[in-house]
Order: sequence, then C-alpha cells, then structure tokens
Amino acid sequence: MPTTTWNRHHILSLADFSAVEYDTVLQTAASFQEVLSRRTKKVPTLQGQVVANLFFEPSTRTRSSFEIAAKRLSADTLNFAASTSSMTKGETILDTAKTYLAMGTDIMVIRHREAGVPNAIAQEMDRLGVKVSVLNAGDGQHEHPSQGLLDLFTICSLIDPTRPRIELLQGKKIAIVGDILHSRVARSNIWSLTASGAEVHLAAPPTLLPKLFADYFSEETAEKSLVTERLALSGVERSRSAIPNRQLFLHWDLEPALRDADFVMTLRLQKERMTAHLLPSLREYHQLFGITRSKLKLSKPDVKVLHPGPVNRGVEISSDLMDDPEFSLIQAQVTSGVAVRMALLYLIGSGKV
Repeated sequence: MPTTTWNRHHILSLADFSAVEYDTVLQTAASFQEVLSRRTKKVPTLQGQVVANLFFEPSTRTRSSFEIAAKRLSADTLNFAASTSSMTKGETILDTAKTYLAMGTDIMVIRHREAGVPNAIAQEMDRLGVKVSVLNAGDGQHEHPSQGLLDLFTICSLIDPTRPRIELLQGKKIAIVGDILHSRVARSNIWSLTASGAEVHLAAPPTLLPKLFADYFSEETAEKSLVTERLALSGVERSRSAIPNRQLFLHWDLEPALRDADFVMTLRLQKERMTAHLLPSLREYHQLFGITRSKLKLSKPDVKVLHPGPVNRGVEISSDLMDDPEFSLIQAQVTSGVAVRMALLYLIGSGKV
C-alpha cells in the first residue's frame, strides 16, 4: 500500500482533491486490484468496523460495489433502503443517520436524490464529535466522487496497469458526451480529468449543457478557449493555483469533441428528458450524439469508450459497440469500481483502527 499520509476524514466531492490525493487513491486501488485477482480475495484491513450503506434512492452498481468492497475488507455491513425504513413513518434523514451511529457505524456511504445530503450528515457527525466518516455515493446533480475516481482508475490503469497515476493523462483528449446538465458523474469527472492535465471536451445539445457554463463561456469563445482561471462546478470555486491549467472545452456538435479523442465517455440519457421537452426524440438524439463505430472514426484508432451505466442501448451508444472489447471499457469500469471503493473505504477507515 502507498505510504502517503491520508488526512481526509470525509469524501464528499472531488472539487478540492489534490494531485497527491488522486495518485494515492489510484495506487491504493491498484494494490486492491491485485488482491481481487487472488484466490482468497479478502483482507482483514477493516475487521471489526461497520460500514452502513444508506441509499435513499435506488441503485444497483454503486450499492453492490460498496457492499462487496466493504466485505472484501472484512468490515461488517448494514444496508438501508428508504422504502422499508422508518422514514415512511416520518423519521428524518439526520435521525436515521443517528440511529445507525448508535448501532456502532464507523463509515456511512450516502446516496440521495437531493444535492448536499451527504455533506449535511457529515457536518452533523462532526458537530457530534464522533469519528464517523461519510462517503458521498452520489447526491442529486452535485457529484459522484467514487464514480469519477473509478473512471480515472480505469483509464490510467489501461495505460499503465502496474502504476496508474494522473500524469499519464497529460495532454490526452477526453470527450464527455450526453446529459451533462443533470449528470453528477460528469461533474466529478470534470474535476478529476482536468486535474490530470487532460483536455476535456463536453458535447451535448444546447438544452443539456449546464446553464452554469453559459455564465462563463459564450458560444463565440467556447470552442477555442482554454479554461485556466477557475471553474464553478457543484457550487465550489477553485483558484488556478491549486491545480493549474485545467483545460475544458464546450461543443454543441459531436464531431469536434470526437476528433482525435483518446477516450470517449457517454452519459446515460434519462427518458424523462423527453417529457421535459429538452429533446425532440430519442432517435434524433442517437443520430446526433449517439456513439457508433462510424462516428468513432473521427477519434484516435485506439480510442476507448466508457459509460457509467446503466446503458440505454441504441440511445447513448450502439449495442454492438458497447459489447466490443476492442473499444468498450464498460465492464472494466464495473470491475474497477470494487477496487476503487475498497481503496476509499480503506483510506478513510484505516485511521480508526
């Protein structure tokens, strides 16, 4: 395991992650990836600790991934589902968290459809003076830190499986395509990928680009300007002195984003966007922004495609491309998720032993 001291008590956002922290997560995840390849996949690192998965909205991949990650670290797990909890009887979110605190929980993994809930629970734990860590597993349209980190790990470990590190992405072109307006995954990936020195290109219909970006960039300059001052994503401002030269481009057409791209990340399009009149039709969206083999010819010959899942086949990405191991990293992302979440639980939990 890396010997770098880890001082972060909660993991709520990637907006203030340092380069050292990113590399610590990547190297720790690589160590656990090796553990997961063994016949005996369990280590006693968090033995005796309790990890509570408090998921206030439905989830399959993230919840299962955190649960198996905790069990691989020998932690005890508690799983919460809002539909069968006392919240149906009027219990508040903070009261629910305090109930799990009283049961001896050491780490709370929080997912909620409203932005800021994990942060509120973390603040309450800090106010109470307890050593409970909170890990944001996705909150509203704010962030999804563990997804951003597993995407980063998937890409970096493809380039160098033995020593993944963010400097490997220096100068790489990465396109993020789709419903950026509503995507917590996009926000976390923008932070992590621009921190690595990658050139990040966002592509979406005008109705699915965040209004936040419109405040900072005009159509006249968005296609050609580097963002080197500061980003105001997720309600957090960063000065360029922390991680300099973040490079972010906006496109309202797919072609310039895909041209010479090293990696393409497409985002899930929720079908309720149709009822909100943000798109004319799913068929038109696929024609204009769906990732297909023919469109990928604009990218590098060895381009790889990612998707956080679940996937709408034939909408965000063609079905044949999704299943093609020559291009698709989607299954690798799922596998990476366990190792990365083991790393996160280990880093915030090892100081409690």
